Amino acid sequence: MSNMSWLEWPFFDERHAPLARQLDAWCAQTLPGMADHDTDAACRQLVRALGEAGWLRLAVPSGPDGAWGGRWPEIDSRALCIARETLARHEGLADFAFAMQGLGSGAIALVGSDALRQRYLPKVASGQAIAAFALTEPEAGSDVAAMRCSAVREGAHYVINGEKTWISNGGIADFYCLFARTGEAPGARGISGFVVDAGTPGLHIAERLDVIAPHPLAALRFTDCRVPVGQMLGEPGQGFKAAMMTLDIFRASVAAAALGFARRALAEGVQRARSRQMFGQTLADLQLTQAALGDMATEIDAAALLTYRAAWQRDVQKQRATRAAAMAKMTATESAQRVIDRALQMFGGLGVKSGMPVEKLYREIRALRIYEGATEVQKLIIARELLKEA
Repeated sequence: MSNMSWLEWPFFDERHAPLARQLDAWCAQTLPGMADHDTDAACRQLVRALGEAGWLRLAVPSGPDGAWGGRWPEIDSRALCIARETLARHEGLADFAFAMQGLGSGAIALVGSDALRQRYLPKVASGQAIAAFALTEPEAGSDVAAMRCSAVREGAHYVINGEKTWISNGGIADFYCLFARTGEAPGARGISGFVVDAGTPGLHIAERLDVIAPHPLAALRFTDCRVPVGQMLGEPGQGFKAAMMTLDIFRASVAAAALGFARRALAEGVQRARSRQMFGQTLADLQLTQAALGDMATEIDAAALLTYRAAWQRDVQKQRATRAAAMAKMTATESAQRVIDRALQMFGGLGVKSGMPVEKLYREIRALRIYEGATEVQKLIIARELLKEA
């Protein structure tokens, strides 16, 4: 078990420490070897396992009388971050599987009709359905308002045409929370959200995308894809707001995943430094190594403080945590990249051997500095929020 002394910080209440320890024990017992085969099959297996064990209930709210399947009435950001940090420390693909269930269904929980919530959320929480979040387009990544995918009302349906890309769970998802231009107003105010089932005619998997850390990713193409009006998320023109609200909830949890990767890298680095013999002493005896370990530990604690502050601000203070979450995401992902790089350096040539923990971490961390808002975008968000307050 990793050092969990950070759970004694004042950001947490009595339910968080037991949650972290129980999940850590479950991961140690269940996850080894689970992601060592076909990525699609592994993801499906992980979603089922997380659902059966009850962990996916953290990613959705419970709703009235528990009808939506979640553990608590509202998503607890601190629990979400604890779960992602713990899962990432054990297995990056398990963190991915957990996170996408929440991100992929978040807009349904936030603005979906009661019928949509009752239809989709219990299946997400139990692991019976795999969710996906379809926002990014070839020419609309960081600039989401530039999207071109369109949805035109025709009687009782919307007809969707266009493309999406870099869609996590693309190709294995059972449904997609899709955002398309409906034209109520220029820019972001003319975007609406829809739930599109995977088998809907006109929805095609245009391309499966391979990346340095294997995850299910795909480009989607919509050709006269007819979706019932009842599948709309909220009101026409509310899609951009729903998408941003969803990202706001889950952005701090991206920082938590980076923390999990960084903590695992530090543990690997410490173990290597203590055991590696060099020049008649251990690597840990060298002052250069000690200085690196000191930097690594400090960067992790600084990122953790920002991460759990953002989650606490949302949970306890009931405030928008846009700026705090952006600071956490930027700091945690950038510092984790440095921590993992230093840990890999301690392994020398062994560090770049395929399948080594630090080699896997090196590949896993790179995408976190880009998805759900690249570091450069986080800087803009922080500055804009600062200027608003002024």
